[in-house]
Amino acid sequence: MTDLMTESVFTWGAPPLKFGPGAADEVGFDVARLGVRRVLVLTDQRIAATGLPSRIGEALKAAGVDHAVYDRAHTEPTDESLRAAATAAAELAGDGEFDAYVAVGGGSVIDTGKAVNLLSTSGGDLMDYVNKPVGEGLAPRKPPKPLIAVPTTAGTGSESTPVCVLDILGLKVKSGISHPSLRPVLAVVDPLLTMSLPAAVTAASGMDIVCHALESYTARHYTTFLRHEPQDRVAYNGSNPVSDTWSEKALALVARSFRRAVLVGTDLDARSDMMMAATFAGMGFGNAGVHIPHACAYPIAGMVREYRPAGYDADHAMVPHGQSVSLTAPAAFRFTFPTDPARHLRAADLLSGGAASDAPPSERLPEALIALMRDIDIPSGVAAVGFGSDDVDALVEGTLKQQRLLDVSPRTPTPEDLAGIFAASLENW
Repeated sequence: MTDLMTESVFTWGAPPLKFGPGAADEVGFDVARLGVRRVLVLTDQRIAATGLPSRIGEALKAAGVDHAVYDRAHTEPTDESLRAAATAAAELAGDGEFDAYVAVGGGSVIDTGKAVNLLSTSGGDLMDYVNKPVGEGLAPRKPPKPLIAVPTTAGTGSESTPVCVLDILGLKVKSGISHPSLRPVLAVVDPLLTMSLPAAVTAASGMDIVCHALESYTARHYTTFLRHEPQDRVAYNGSNPVSDTWSEKALALVARSFRRAVLVGTDLDARSDMMMAATFAGMGFGNAGVHIPHACAYPIAGMVREYRPAGYDADHAMVPHGQSVSLTAPAAFRFTFPTDPARHLRAADLLSGGAASDAPPSERLPEALIALMRDIDIPSGVAAVGFGSDDVDALVEGTLKQQRLLDVSPRTPTPEDLAGIFAASLENW
């Protein structure tokens, strides 16, 4: 065994991918090939109303696969909503059990599928598996059943990742569950499923793609971590050559098509590019990790008081995940710029589509981000979703709980650094 003190090994994983218009119509065939006979289809009420889960249910039936449907997945899942979903799944299973799960929806639905699968197979309480220091950070006790992901938004890339994100209501903080076994066994990505998304939802979801790609691309290099024992290897390795490739491809697709997907929602080519970008960015960050913008986003989402986003049928205050991660991104990348100027400049060039800039080097990536956010009508800063300077200390405290993410940052932020990032992000323009 090597005596190296720092890491020399990275791991990279992604599910098999079926991509293209009409791919969702083949889910019955794909599930039957797994040799399963009874599955639970998870979705939410908005997606259920479109008839898509029923269509997939008919395809399952035609392929000889019995199924039940849970259609109450929560937008931006909480610990309470995930426990409720797991309880409902157990009731639907009755005296038997499901052989597999099919999640049909956005990242919230796919993450709900991951949590239900985990709790149904491993038991215990949800907080047993939530990342430390918020939860216990335990590994699954048993291998989860196959999960097939059918995304209906272009954003989270959850169909590619081993991560489940949730709000912990009692702590007013967002956290996650992360383990390689949670990764779906198949991603069925059909751009036609995003054609009816409102512009505001397309914009928010797409900013999650942008931050996934930028954060994984600028993450600590995998060789800078202390060496892991094989059994202790983590899902987030740090930046590595494979993740870098997918992140670059995602940024190029975003530059070409994001604005068009928001402003001309019926453009199938643009929708296809954004679906592909979401999956590619998931292949990047699902292995490299994300850092400061995501760490800051979790308390923004967890502490929201009154903000109601356009385009969402929310019956409660919420900041969509893609909005929350973008709000501190310009300031965060100013902070990380000195660690690798060339990489930040390359990211700015990709995101801007090679547009010329007179800005100082450290401002080029923030400039490209802000230009994009303005064009697609993302909130102008943390103040626009209801926070003020008096909230900065509490936001910093919540961010410091996301140590798993902060550890991936190429530059370790102090509490004072984070306070500066939040203060600078109250208004980005």
